[in-house]
Amino acid sequence: MKTVEETCRLAKENVAYPSLLSSEDKNKMLRVIADALVAGADKILGANETDIAAGKDLPPHMIDRLRLTRARIDGIADGIRTLIELPDPIGVVTESWTNHAGLHISRVTVPIGVVGIIYEARPNVTCDVVGICIKTGNAVVLRGSKDAYTTNSAIVDVIREALENNGFKSGFIQLIEDTTREGSEKLMRMDEYLDVLIPRGSASLIQTVKKNSSVPVIETGAGNCHIYVEKTADFDMATRVLINGKTQRPSVCNALESMLIDRDIVSNALPVLYAALKEKGVTVYGCAESLAVCPDMVPATDADYGKEYLGYEISCKVVSGVDEAIAHINKYSTHHSETIISADDAVVDKFLKEVDSACVYHNASTRFTDGFEFGFGAEMGISTQKLHARGPIGPQQLTSYKYRIVGEGQIRE
Repeated sequence: MKTVEETCRLAKENVAYPSLLSSEDKNKMLRVIADALVAGADKILGANETDIAAGKDLPPHMIDRLRLTRARIDGIADGIRTLIELPDPIGVVTESWTNHAGLHISRVTVPIGVVGIIYEARPNVTCDVVGICIKTGNAVVLRGSKDAYTTNSAIVDVIREALENNGFKSGFIQLIEDTTREGSEKLMRMDEYLDVLIPRGSASLIQTVKKNSSVPVIETGAGNCHIYVEKTADFDMATRVLINGKTQRPSVCNALESMLIDRDIVSNALPVLYAALKEKGVTVYGCAESLAVCPDMVPATDADYGKEYLGYEISCKVVSGVDEAIAHINKYSTHHSETIISADDAVVDKFLKEVDSACVYHNASTRFTDGFEFGFGAEMGISTQKLHARGPIGPQQLTSYKYRIVGEGQIRE
């Protein structure tokens, strides 16, 4: 088994290769990988079944994240093919000017270098990350969880074999074999080899990486996402958005976890919304005013408003208007995604301006916070921080820049 340091060193030694590829070659590599994943589905699914059998005692939401199907593999391949259609984000001149000394200065996008990612359970991340790193000319070090190691290893084998068989090198793609806690701690200290480290998973994983990494971190966030049903909301629309956001796939970070409802409509709207949630098997943790209207809700504690449930559970709070809704969201949210259902343009404008989250919606489901849905092809995760990247981390967010300065022998006096 290669050590963490050996794996990171190999990625660093191969970092120049992807950075010098032409747009044509990068897109060819993506096409090769997409086709190989579909063709290698039997191998990947067999490995995935091994991981699922070994993880039979995992919580249901973790099993859902771990599980691959042919349909999911087809979707992953489609996401990688979408990357082909996007413009090359590298080598783009974003600004240029001539200074007082006659020097022509331009700012040009470049790869970040070696991108490390630590992630839990979801083997689809392996494919998405490799695809984005190829598009952006970056090398990559993958560190998945032990629960998905067999699947991740099979995916990387399929990808690397396909690249090598088509005349490309694959050493810039590295998978950490050490899935112990000690191994992940070592990865967090590999600043000699890694240029950035991205954690993707539970709040505890993200905070551990954030607190202990000597490598610069792009923080992806847990998702305590809110829906605010404002007093002018269309009840049918609110119900559709609520049920989609909560139940379409409750184990993901863009699923709804908290519902706020305007006091002026609570007696009419809440029974409708609650009935729809109960029909889907969702447990609702309600405030005192919610319980007065729907007494069979579970009484909410303050801690319930800050939870990422990742299952068929949601909190409910009655608010006096948009100001209280904004204050509640900014206090309890993870700054991921929030939506307002409203027909009042002034209220909507206030909500979209003042809610401090990466993605804010009007009359739409938070489930759209996704790199593929945003047209990025794939994503590294959803960043909830404000520096360098915010929201879905797609190709544009995995670039840096350099300044090119062209002169004619000028010297500084």
